[in-house]
Amino acid sequence: MMNILFAVPYAPTLIRVRPYNLIRQLTARGHQVTVMTVWTNEQEREALAELQASCSRVEAVQMPGWRSLWNCVWALPTDKPLQTVYSWEKSLARASFERLIHPGNAGKIDVVHVEHLRGALYGLHLKNRMEAEGVDIPIVWDSVDSISHLFRQAMRRAKSAVNRGITRLELKRTEPYEAWLVTQFDRTLVTSGMDREALLSLVSQYWPGTGHGYGNPVYNAERITVLRNGVDLDYFQPGDPRKREPATVLASGKMSYHANVTMVVRLVESIMPAVWARNPGVKVVIVGKDPPKRIRDLEKDARVTVTGTLADIRPHLQTATIAAAPIDYGAGIQNKVLEAMACATPVVATPQAVSAIDLEPGEDALVAEDDRSFAEAILTLIGDRERQIALGENGRRYVERNHRWSSIVEQLEGIYKRELETRQFN
Repeated sequence: MMNILFAVPYAPTLIRVRPYNLIRQLTARGHQVTVMTVWTNEQEREALAELQASCSRVEAVQMPGWRSLWNCVWALPTDKPLQTVYSWEKSLARASFERLIHPGNAGKIDVVHVEHLRGALYGLHLKNRMEAEGVDIPIVWDSVDSISHLFRQAMRRAKSAVNRGITRLELKRTEPYEAWLVTQFDRTLVTSGMDREALLSLVSQYWPGTGHGYGNPVYNAERITVLRNGVDLDYFQPGDPRKREPATVLASGKMSYHANVTMVVRLVESIMPAVWARNPGVKVVIVGKDPPKRIRDLEKDARVTVTGTLADIRPHLQTATIAAAPIDYGAGIQNKVLEAMACATPVVATPQAVSAIDLEPGEDALVAEDDRSFAEAILTLIGDRERQIALGENGRRYVERNHRWSSIVEQLEGIYKRELETRQFN
């Protein structure tokens, strides 16, 4: 069994499903996992207290909003992406290094796992300190998504000049930095082949010459590995099919996220008018944390409900007629799609929403290219109960075959072991 230091720049919760489930599954398989993280509010602090029961140790420091803002202001005159400093807390970095070099505290650390672009500074800090102390422990950086790939899409679709300008500024910083980060760690993980190709393209573009002020990279394309997201299939279960509502369309996700805001506005303002023209009784339920005013204002139509933050999304997933994901842009795997499929809720999605999922369109989910075909797919499903059931059952079987967290963590174990074996033979 391995002793793992897991550094994550936000509290692992049911909303941050990837680190939350990786940590829980690694611990369930007998590994010792020390989690180093930050929390921003009491809700996150309570979630970390619950996580403590699922792993060896949780060490967390408070990250108030003003601190993140100050970090970004400090980084503006530099060439660092603002994302990289947003969750930086020096005391946590210091504590993580103390945990690393003093094995008596918790046993010898075998491998370090660092999550996201926001956590990369912690990985670099540990790497530099280890090199200075002559410590050789592999660091795996879980990039999750290619943030540059996401920013390029966001910039093309931003409606305001201010948003385009901010995204363009951050993109100019993020592209060379992401390319360089890939060269700095023993292994880089991403959730999809699309994100892997995006990172490979960045390295090809920015690595030659290494004239970007970040130091000399050491790079091997095989060091970028796809580790898909999973679904907690015990938690997300199909409900009683008799309780499915006859005509309710659900949209879910973290509603403060710009891509989800765009998705929901598109659903209500561009797709649903064609649905309502033929079936005015169809309801729309928008479920997700921190909806901005732009989304809350959609409730002016009585057929639209915005729930805001919920302790448990499953009752809505298990009773909705359809889960809709008309996503315009994004990166990585869309967890909202996997969770709906796990609950046997039939999914209607755009190609972008399922681009990282190897499902069979028309069998596991309906895929619609444009607003008109999306509305038609919703209307067709609402009028065909047997098709709803078949799609839902196929979707559930798909995630059972392809997205079990236990299988994904088994793959992650293999990655850790290969990094350790590399050191033993060198």
